[in-house]
Amino acid sequence: MLLHVDGLTVAFGGVTAVNGLSFDVHEGEVISVIGPNGAGKTSAFNCITGFYKPTAGRILFDDVDITGKRPALIAARGVARTFQNLRLFGELSVLDNVRAGMHVRIRQNAFDAILHTPRYRRSEQEATDEANRWLDFVGSRGNRAAEVRNLPYGEQRRVEIARALAREPKMLLLDEPAAGLNHGEKAALLDLLRRISDLGTAVVLIEHDMGLVMDVSERIVVLNYGKEIADGTPEQIRSDPAVIEAYLGSDDAEAQQEAERVAHSSDTGGFHDLPTPEEER
Repeated sequence: MLLHVDGLTVAFGGVTAVNGLSFDVHEGEVISVIGPNGAGKTSAFNCITGFYKPTAGRILFDDVDITGKRPALIAARGVARTFQNLRLFGELSVLDNVRAGMHVRIRQNAFDAILHTPRYRRSEQEATDEANRWLDFVGSRGNRAAEVRNLPYGEQRRVEIARALAREPKMLLLDEPAAGLNHGEKAALLDLLRRISDLGTAVVLIEHDMGLVMDVSERIVVLNYGKEIADGTPEQIRSDPAVIEAYLGSDDAEAQQEAERVAHSSDTGGFHDLPTPEEER
């Protein structure tokens, strides 16, 4: 077991964003955390990566308690993350953005950097070569010397994932990686997620595209109003009445029957066509 979340609770004043969440992630596993608006998905991610301190509960990563630790310490242990809103360095080149992701692994001597010693130059070349390898891995085909802000949105997404992978994480958390992508880009993302898993890296994603979620996930954790309401395989989640009700807000038999029809539709692949509002931050 790589990640163990036990009784995670996050409260802001009188509002409980996450309420007693517990789940595990294993090496190389792909799981999705889904739920309707206000479910607490991003708050849970923020606790796992150190951006929020939990009100209660424990988070163990690779058998080490990381509850409430600083983001840099958690990243150094092998946790990498992307955000729904891109956090790239717009004025830096594509290559330099990916190289920036290696700072948690590469140790350089200030003396070597000032004097540009052979050891420093060798280290810089190795970082450049590795950055190029990760850009190749994610399918980036653009000008790597170009400022990243000038790239199309889908290409910027690839760069952000490459930067996260350049840290060589044991676990990668992706917050809505398919947001803003077209159909072809989503298909490429699906393939990329599987290849990341093949590396032995666990993948945990928040995603509103249920077609992608059902296709790529080995397990799905469902939140509603901060509470976990389901944890199972895509097949189990697709037909779970509590999940269907959480998404559709059904309160009568007719609405429930319609939800069941949509959930089992072979054309939609589950909830693929349901409206999914942006999660609050």
